[in-house]
Amino acid sequence: MSEKKPESPLKSWAKFSTIAIQMGVTIWLGNLFGAWLDRKFETEFLEPVVSLLAVFLSMYVIIRAVKSLNS
Repeated sequence: MSEKKPESPLKSWAKFSTIAIQMGVTIWLGNLFGAWLDRKFETEFLEPVVSLLAVFLSMYVIIRAVKSLNS
């Protein structure tokens, strides 16, 4: 059996900063897409709805990523 080496703090920090950047970009793109849909269909409710869906999607991805880091 091989023992796992503990990760360096810098490597862990890089993984978590990547997750934060991914979350921000996902929400930002969801907001842009929602605004585009509002302009295209002449509505006012799609931007907040799509932005909220992007928040839920990014939280789901973050939870999966953190779970994989802990296992």
